[in-house]
Amino acid sequence: MSPLNKQQLEQIRDERKEQIKQAALKVFATRGFAGTKTSTIASAAGISEGLIYRYFKSKDELFTEIVVELMEEAGKEIGHIQLSSQPPSDLIRTLTESMLEENNKYAFRLILQARKAEKVPEQVGHILERYAESNLIERLVPVIVKGQQAGQFFEGDPRQLLSWYFSVVNSLILQELGTEEYGMPSADVLMRILAR
Repeated sequence: MSPLNKQQLEQIRDERKEQIKQAALKVFATRGFAGTKTSTIASAAGISEGLIYRYFKSKDELFTEIVVELMEEAGKEIGHIQLSSQPPSDLIRTLTESMLEENNKYAFRLILQARKAEKVPEQVGHILERYAESNLIERLVPVIVKGQQAGQFFEGDPRQLLSWYFSVVNSLILQELGTEEYGMPSADVLMRILAR
């Protein structure tokens, strides 16, 4: 058996780091930042706790890296929505489906919990300020206005409509994962909040 080359070692390192982040994402989303221990993350990832510290200096650094990646990805996604030529109702439906998708629910839940947490790492606080909910809503206002002009959405203050809409979606995401008696409503059901 020949030794691994530098590229193969980097690939293994990247895969292990991603494995840790995926396990941490689910644990943080379920237990919150304060309620999560690195030993729990290690158990979820199927690795030793010490191995986490070969990739991350601390729980804070791991949490921060996850939040930064999620918020930057959300920002890009909103940017794509703003530039899309699809009908506004299709854009909001697709965004809603993405938020409620099983794998993405953990990401959205983690962000929602981080926004409500009393204490998070300083850099996380800064990134959450940069990507404040009000800023994200503001970026979607033109989509709602366009939908209102096309007769797809109720008339009224688009910021208020978006705020109500995302309050409902966020409440569903914050439910205890796996304990919803009736499951999540479809995006089409939720779209009725906005649809004319």
